Amino acid sequence: MNVNQLLKQLVLSELEKAVETYLEKNNLTSVRENLKIRIEYSRDEKFGDYSSPFALENKNILNKNPKEIAEAVLAEIKNESFFEFVSFSPPGFINFRIQTQFLMNYVNSVMSPNVVFAETNKKEKILLEFVSANPTGPMNIVSARSAAYGDALANLLTSLGHTVKREFYVNDYGNQVYLLGVAVLLRIFEFKGETISFQVEESNEPVIDLIKKRVLPKESYRGEYIKDIAIHCLEDEKRAKYVLDSVFAEKWDEVIDFLSRYAVEYNLSRQKEDLALFGVNFDLFFSERSLHEAGDVEKVPTILKKEDVTTIDGKLHFLSTLYGDDKDRVIRREDGRPTYLMADIAYHYNKFARGFDTLIDIWGPDHYGYIARLKGAVKSFGKSDESFRVLIAQQVNLIENKEKVKMSKRLGIFQTMRDLLSYLGKQGKDVGRYFFLMRSSDAPLDFDLDLAKDESDKNPVFYIQYAHARICSIFRELQVPMDFNHLKAGVSEDFLKQEERTRLLFWVARLQEEVYDTATSFEPHRLTNYLQSLSKSFTKFYSQKDNRIKDKTGNERDTLLSLVLYTKFALENGLKLLGISAPEKMSKEES
Repeated sequence: MNVNQLLKQLVLSELEKAVETYLEKNNLTSVRENLKIRIEYSRDEKFGDYSSPFALENKNILNKNPKEIAEAVLAEIKNESFFEFVSFSPPGFINFRIQTQFLMNYVNSVMSPNVVFAETNKKEKILLEFVSANPTGPMNIVSARSAAYGDALANLLTSLGHTVKREFYVNDYGNQVYLLGVAVLLRIFEFKGETISFQVEESNEPVIDLIKKRVLPKESYRGEYIKDIAIHCLEDEKRAKYVLDSVFAEKWDEVIDFLSRYAVEYNLSRQKEDLALFGVNFDLFFSERSLHEAGDVEKVPTILKKEDVTTIDGKLHFLSTLYGDDKDRVIRREDGRPTYLMADIAYHYNKFARGFDTLIDIWGPDHYGYIARLKGAVKSFGKSDESFRVLIAQQVNLIENKEKVKMSKRLGIFQTMRDLLSYLGKQGKDVGRYFFLMRSSDAPLDFDLDLAKDESDKNPVFYIQYAHARICSIFRELQVPMDFNHLKAGVSEDFLKQEERTRLLFWVARLQEEVYDTATSFEPHRLTNYLQSLSKSFTKFYSQKDNRIKDKTGNERDTLLSLVLYTKFALENGLKLLGISAPEKMSKEES
């Protein structure tokens, strides 16, 4: 389906033709390039389906009052087979109502027998990196939000015709991983009956000296999950022997490296299980360690522009201020060790080297300041600013009994993604994904656990699913298959009796453009809003006695069946793009 076939684009095209005629008749073609012409949904449906603020936004350019402009443009709109009416409303809006028969023909062309989405004219190979949670512990709630957001966005971008690959970056290298191994080693000592203590204040005392004293460094990990890793490690006799022999021989660096790798592998396997429960599958889990071992990180100074790299006070700097950063950034320390930024530059260079046109990263809320320096590095090694985009998945606040639930990962006082799914029960995947997606990702989210647990239609995801299930129950009751082979999607005069029918038809017809707008804006919450409105429109339709299909015959019956079947397709496909199921049976479907 071509983008220009979207309903909104068809309306815009008719408006543009009318404006062009108006300009020619009034010798105003010289201002054509300065005009702003756009279409939006009517703020009040009584005025129409779409509206345009053209007269308001261009009154100064055209040097006339909005009413005069609007009425002159309206006089040039002649397409009676498309519009039921066009009108003016103060202070300067041009309004459009689409013909009901046109809407029915339109949805029949784009939704029968299969739903077809509009594809962009420029198809790209996109690498979407998201979640990328540190493998130092269980996956937390912000990572769960990122998982829902990234997976839905990948579905939406695919609907535009792009080739999208999902990637998870595993930070399995560096000091945080080393400290993870230290934490596991201390818990092994504890499991073997030794007493360990916890450092209260940070000091310059070497970590190995603290280990010998059986003291867990303050900056290391203290959660109960570390005990599980330690116990699991010792369950294998060969592993246990290696660890204990290394400790006896005081081969501290070797045993810590072994336990660090083991803990990362253990945590990552659990994270993959959580993601699978959440319906999120990645094409690749990319190891940061592999970049270091291949020597790619050390090559970074040679892939950046020569003039963008310099040594200051013995440290190698990337001059990121040249690209809008607030200060230049160290990429190699005095002792030769690379910084995290240096590894990240190597990683993004590697992404482009694999043949991707566009990179999209979804980061957590504490990474805003990191965007400018990495975007600068991407430009420094020769890629355009448009080829790399960073989206933010903001903080999540769990709310229970109207109070915020506290979280702290390092101390182990936190709510994991697995905890949440378990709490929400059998519908955890659908409810969790919907709640994470129903607000803009760049705004903090209050996740209402009480509402999420509610299985009535007060729960917004159940409200949509119940609408879908009710439609399926209609076809079961009538013993009619859910396809169009036996239906005639015409529009009789009887069909026009009720506004609820025509309003539902319009909401169904909006599916393709709502999906397109959602995908191109990178805002999955727009699709959740649409599905809520579509379900509300269906509920209003369904509640009218005159819409009891079992009491209808002939063309009116077939037309109403077609309408509700289109509605089912819209609900089902919208939910599918969000990674949410569309049940055909639910406990309230017949009520």
